[in-house]
Amino acid sequence: MTVRVALTGASGFIGSAVLRRLVPHELTPHEQGDVEVRALTRRELELPGGMEQVHADLARPATLAGTCSGARVLLHAASYVGPDDRLCTQINDVGTAALMDEARRAGVERVVQLSTTAVYGRGPHHGAAVEDVVPAPASATSRSRLAAEEHALRQDALVLRAGLITGAGDRWLVPALVELARRVPGYWRGGHAKLSLIDVDDLARLVVRAGLPPSGTDRVRAAVRGVHHAVHPVPVRNRDLLDTLAMLGLMPPVRGELTWPECLALLDEHPGRISERQLNLLAFDHHYDTALWEACESAPGQGPLDALADAAPWYRAHLARTARP
Repeated sequence: MTVRVALTGASGFIGSAVLRRLVPHELTPHEQGDVEVRALTRRELELPGGMEQVHADLARPATLAGTCSGARVLLHAASYVGPDDRLCTQINDVGTAALMDEARRAGVERVVQLSTTAVYGRGPHHGAAVEDVVPAPASATSRSRLAAEEHALRQDALVLRAGLITGAGDRWLVPALVELARRVPGYWRGGHAKLSLIDVDDLARLVVRAGLPPSGTDRVRAAVRGVHHAVHPVPVRNRDLLDTLAMLGLMPPVRGELTWPECLALLDEHPGRISERQLNLLAFDHHYDTALWEACESAPGQGPLDALADAAPWYRAHLARTARP
């Protein structure tokens, strides 16, 4: 039986990786079957052959009517990440609520919602499981995405709180590290902080694995629901992450160690885009426990540090385009 998948965010960093994963020849034997993809998009995209495209805008809930009709699976990878409080509420909160109403009306059987470990706010967090951390979002983006989780959970969804995401299309993490290495040169707090990362292609593989029914059955996977961390199970040391970026030629080698007061003084002395709150996220432990890979019967893959080599050409081009004059 055909499984129609509705996907939001197909033009974004994560959603575009999920879209690529849904191309039939990219599916694993476990996932393969008669899968039809409907991309819910605000603007016209060039999609792989056979994929359907319908206009939908989370900021305009009326456009969502009918978009999930006939779909058995909804993969919700769209969100607004930015400083505009109004758009955070309108898109992440109100828009997601309307989308989940549409999914319920359409009889969607399986919902996978992308969220973020940023809903926990300021750490440090040391290998915490979902039930061990109380969300304390520190920004409008995180607050609205936490609200979006609640709308999805009422639809009996699987909510994936992704860690720091690397890979082609990443316009925040690696660019932030490169900027901070210039403004605050040295290993922050000795570079010993452990971070939960995930490569965007591994995240997309996990989303598809969790969302699609096993091949050869007419049953949508129902075992994994609720909130889970979507991270590689082995955290990455900050020092190793910076050394890998330097080895790939994305930034100069890091030398010397800095105390936290020295970091803050240098950050203040050399103003830039990245804030003290964001440096805190990278300089202190923010890593999380996950049983999701095992629950989805999937291997976590090579790990985000090894995957950076594949993404290095994209990062070089992006950093060159955005370099300060």
